[in-house]
Amino acid sequence: MSADAPAWEQRSTARVVSPVQPRKLAKVPFVELADGRLQGVVSSGSDIGRVYVSSVAAGTHTYDCSTNNNRPCGGLYGAPCKHLRLLVDEAVIQYGLDRVAGYLRAEVGDDGDLIGALGGGVERTPAAMVFSRFLRHLTYLELPGATTPVPELHWFPAGVAR
Repeated sequence: MSADAPAWEQRSTARVVSPVQPRKLAKVPFVELADGRLQGVVSSGSDIGRVYVSSVAAGTHTYDCSTNNNRPCGGLYGAPCKHLRLLVDEAVIQYGLDRVAGYLRAEVGDDGDLIGALGGGVERTPAAMVFSRFLRHLTYLELPGATTPVPELHWFPAGVAR
């Protein structure tokens, strides 16, 4: 490792950002700012076995919403659907309005309406990677309690209580 490398590249831990407010995970169990998008998984209101993968691209503000098996959302007609609205709302609860708006490069007015500040249209994006990461996070919840290191989780900072 080069001495000129940023400090975060010289450590095997990552800084954990605490949520701005506690979230209820029933409607939006997974939300992240990653891959140049706000993206996440939103539960269906009508079918317990269905979830939607929704995303908004940073900069262009194009958006997409589809089921976990890549079927387009039926409510996506030239404007963000209810799943996208829920995703944006939960992202603001998780990360705060300033951070989400900054990541998306959106200019939010005094009213704080982030979804109204997004002017992009529909652009289909593959849902598989986001859904796969969500499923991977779920497997961590099923791990039995242990005091020995879990190799897959070596990058989590030690001693941080949840």
